[in-house]
Amino acid sequence: MIFDFYVSNMPFDATEEDLRKLFEVAGKVKAVNLVIDRKTGLFKGSGFVKMIDVKVREVVETLDGALLGNRQISVSEALPKKPGTTNTGGGRERSARENRPDRRRN
Repeated sequence: MIFDFYVSNMPFDATEEDLRKLFEVAGKVKAVNLVIDRKTGLFKGSGFVKMIDVKVREVVETLDGALLGNRQISVSEALPKKPGTTNTGGGRERSARENRPDRRRN
């Protein structure tokens, strides 16, 4: 079975290979993807790791808080993307209260 992990607070000079080596201590890594800003082309300090046949809890317990370079990373199981959403970013999400049609804006 394949599991996805979200990694944040990574040093900005980290590479896919750095992340792969770190996660290999917890099991077999299938893929590593760093999050890159579409507009600037710069690494955003987070990424995703796909692993095969691992126990999610053990991976998180082993790697959450580990040092990568000079930073303590955060690791969690990646949540599936909500249907109908995109990763285009930009703008802030409006609250349910702001979206109510009976709400007057002065």
